Amino acid sequence: MTTVIAPSLEVEVEVVAGDRPLREVNREIRSALAAGSNVTVSEPMSRHNLAVALTGAGRVRLHGSVGYYCGGLSAGPDIHVEGNAGWGVGEALASGFIRVDGNAGMSAGASMRGGTVHIRGNAGPRTGIAMKGGNLVVEGDVGYASGFMAHGGRLIVCGDALASIADSLWLGSVWVAGEIKSLGIDAKVVEPPADELQEVDELLADLGVPAAEREWKKIVSAEGLWYFEARDAKKWLMI
Repeated sequence: MTTVIAPSLEVEVEVVAGDRPLREVNREIRSALAAGSNVTVSEPMSRHNLAVALTGAGRVRLHGSVGYYCGGLSAGPDIHVEGNAGWGVGEALASGFIRVDGNAGMSAGASMRGGTVHIRGNAGPRTGIAMKGGNLVVEGDVGYASGFMAHGGRLIVCGDALASIADSLWLGSVWVAGEIKSLGIDAKVVEPPADELQEVDELLADLGVPAAEREWKKIVSAEGLWYFEARDAKKWLMI
């Protein structure tokens, strides 16, 4: 006798945020993911701390804009914001993927350690501050002091960068295709290696970013702050 195994069907669970307590909303999202389901969050109402500290596989789709720290402290899931995001989207992301269809506020991807954050619009000041790893892609512009004190990872800006980009950069790199208003302290522009250019182009293609002729500027640390010297104290005081 032949046993016919029916194909597994992905289960989609709807979680209504509205004005309900956020602890309940996030608990329901985590429970659905743990059960192997994907999640749709309706009525997010720009509330803060939605879909935080999620682990494992699965997809979470938020139908609307979200407030501060959406997707923060997560490891694994695919989170899609169908709108704008407030401060700190993807903060301390360990792994997984976060996409924002609109704009993001200040400190997007702050302290992220891995995974990918993709912002289709613009991002505010201090985007990628204190990054430790992963890829943070912004299709539009970024605000001042983006990439500040990053220790790893890659911030990729398809538009322009405002003042003090990559200020006090430690490790990692910042890529800018548009204009750079000013470099931050101890940052320098170098010629991007061909293999890294290919990596960036392939990453953008995988994310569905429209192809374009881009003149990439790669920003790295000038290493002047790596070792403190008393005669250079003024430079440290300017951070």
